[in-house]
Amino acid sequence: MRTVVVVGGGAAGMMAALAAARGGAQVTLLEKNEKLGKKLYITGKGRCNLTNDCDREQFFAHLLHNPRFLYSAFAGFDNAAVMDLLRQSGLPLKTERGGRVFPVSDKASDVTKTLTGLLEEAGVIVRLHTAVNALRVTDGRCTGVRTKDGTVPADAVIVATGGLSYPSTGSTGDGYRFAREAGHMVTALYPSLVPFNARLSCGLPLDGLQGISLRNVEIRVTAPDSDKCLYREFGEMLFTHFGVSGPVILHLSGVVAERIAKGPLKLMIDCKPALSDEQLEARLLRELEAAPNKSMANVLRTLLPAGMVEPMLAQACIRKDMPAHQLAREGRKNLLSALRGFGLELLSLRGFNEAVVTQGGVNVKEIDPKTMASKKLPGLYFAGEVLDVDGYTGGYNLQIAWSTGAAAGRAAAAGPAM
Repeated sequence: MRTVVVVGGGAAGMMAALAAARGGAQVTLLEKNEKLGKKLYITGKGRCNLTNDCDREQFFAHLLHNPRFLYSAFAGFDNAAVMDLLRQSGLPLKTERGGRVFPVSDKASDVTKTLTGLLEEAGVIVRLHTAVNALRVTDGRCTGVRTKDGTVPADAVIVATGGLSYPSTGSTGDGYRFAREAGHMVTALYPSLVPFNARLSCGLPLDGLQGISLRNVEIRVTAPDSDKCLYREFGEMLFTHFGVSGPVILHLSGVVAERIAKGPLKLMIDCKPALSDEQLEARLLRELEAAPNKSMANVLRTLLPAGMVEPMLAQACIRKDMPAHQLAREGRKNLLSALRGFGLELLSLRGFNEAVVTQGGVNVKEIDPKTMASKKLPGLYFAGEVLDVDGYTGGYNLQIAWSTGAAAGRAAAAGPAM
């Protein structure tokens, strides 16, 4: 019987261990935390958005880096397979807006309990509080791992240690070190699906906007010295004390993580994207004519959240106490322009401690896409976030973990092709 050691008890690690055990291997799962699936407990705000109930084309459209690498793994264990596995194991699921799949209980702990039960049934040996210090290499192949308590020998080792996101859950980059020591290239690492530090272009503080949520807005991002659009999207966002967050902003971070490391970017918010220029101007004129003696600040409160009024007027170079009837044509033009492009400067991404996933990882050119086997060191496999594959929010990153974990587990149990 082949022996397999899985390093890391997160989503990818648990799935890899289960697949290897079901493939006939004797499996030991090593986890340095006090419990399995620690990061799963906080995904989906504690509800665990475990996958996305979309078709294959939509799934790959929501992957940001190296989607082609995932073709074989996804074909072997796709989103439907994940849902079937959990349902057949007694965990009811539900699908919400955007195809997001959750347990009916809305408890992430139920996903972990289900997987833990499956591991137990399959005979997987789980060792908690067991940190791996290094890979064991003998005669040019990986033959186990080294812990503080000694060596754990194995015919195959699967590294599923996660990335750098949410380091409090144990994702401290161990897998990248193991990969480098095995001769692998690790691409540049960035926090992804994370808020931004930002400031208002008009120079006012963000304080008044903190907590304001904007729905149905369109954002556009450019370099400071260019009008070339780097990203454009419609959706919901949120102002915070440090900058901006919310779904459309988290998606943005995945696209510009590498670019913003080189310097700030411009963010323009179209506050009324559903209106044409003519419709927006007509709406503004109606508000001005309905209250000619009111201040511009009061008039604008009919169009915007109160906290946005002062910075919007500042961007348009209009005094907040100016009576509406005094706003000349040039002032209206400036105000319309500001409504179409409320400006912020994106300064930087927040840190890995707030990031949903890590962008970058083990170079997938050095990994067999069918088996997740290392092309550098026989007997070594990788799965999950440690790989340079990532996607948008919505269950896509957990599906990457499930698919690559299953592929690695099956292959490690089967052994090298003869």
